[in-house]
Amino acid sequence: MTWQQKIDDALSARRSADALRRRHAVVQGAGRWLCSGDRQYLNFSSNDYLGLSHHPQIICAWQQGAERFGVGSGGSGHVSGYSVAHQALEEELAQWLGYSRALLFISGFAANQAVIAALMAKDDRIVADRLSHASLLEAASLSPAQLRRFTHNNPEHLSRLLAAPTSGQQLVVTEGVFSMDGDSAPLAEIQRTAQQHRAWLLVDDAHGIGVTGEEGRGSCWQQQVKPELLVVTFGKGFGVSGAAILCSDSVAEYLLQFARHLIYSTSMPPAQAQALRASLAVIRSDEGRQRREKLASLIEHFRAGVDTTAFALAPSHSAIQPLIVGDNARALQLAETLRSQGCWATAIRPPTVPVGTARLRLTLTQAHEKQDIDRLLEVLHGAV
Repeated sequence: MTWQQKIDDALSARRSADALRRRHAVVQGAGRWLCSGDRQYLNFSSNDYLGLSHHPQIICAWQQGAERFGVGSGGSGHVSGYSVAHQALEEELAQWLGYSRALLFISGFAANQAVIAALMAKDDRIVADRLSHASLLEAASLSPAQLRRFTHNNPEHLSRLLAAPTSGQQLVVTEGVFSMDGDSAPLAEIQRTAQQHRAWLLVDDAHGIGVTGEEGRGSCWQQQVKPELLVVTFGKGFGVSGAAILCSDSVAEYLLQFARHLIYSTSMPPAQAQALRASLAVIRSDEGRQRREKLASLIEHFRAGVDTTAFALAPSHSAIQPLIVGDNARALQLAETLRSQGCWATAIRPPTVPVGTARLRLTLTQAHEKQDIDRLLEVLHGAV
């Protein structure tokens, strides 16, 4: 087989399974509306849960940061790329979430890859929720450590896997709010199980931070859990991009020595860090509370209005509201029907989700209005 044959066969297999991914160039993809070409759609595919991507205060902070610092950081944080803007953001995040230290990363994917690669060795074991994000499972698979996957949100199965003999350290990995199902992990039970087996806990709270808990502090704060490693990302509730790992002083120093993504990657622009500081201020303010309350009311309105005899509604009370349809072709057809009626929705298919669970991944945001949800429900029920 030639290289070209290998590539052609892989693409052919994806096409025949109705699993080929495609990108759409949009004029605007975050917020209430998605603009593509000359059409405008109600946007139910954005992770901009609090509608902060277009917040004037945050935009102004980025612009002023660019005027002060320029548009790039100039290098990795170990060379010349760690600015006073980065330092201030790290300190504010650590104080907000109750940790000694925070370390910034260019993305949540990079943060998850970095911490697992730096910590795990051949004799160690990773025990991960089987529905954990691809960045976590890929990092675990590529690490020299043994990987075991426990049944989704099942502390009993986790306990059995942790009880198996091992000569190394054990790391439990889960999400706060799961990106494809929208449900929440039972973090208190998972932490108790991890502690019983002297394992550390890593929680990726990409879809909870900013959106849940007091002052938007996320899933762990809401469930009164403090994992040894907390990963938060800024492309969802914060409305920007990037990520941070929250940890102890000693773990932070260890990662600064051994996390290759920190050592060899160019830092995020200081202007971005300034925008994130402004976003954090909004999230912690009374305005942030009001935005979370409005989002919660929209989620409740949507769930109350869905015809559950026509759609399998996932048990989610987050901004992620998946409608499980099972078949890839049906998911694609349903997404296309919604778009033809002015509602932009994305069909999610294997391998992103398990085979037989293709779905519409609908996301609601604070930027929506009640009439937008009513329109979505009208189109959905008309598509049955």
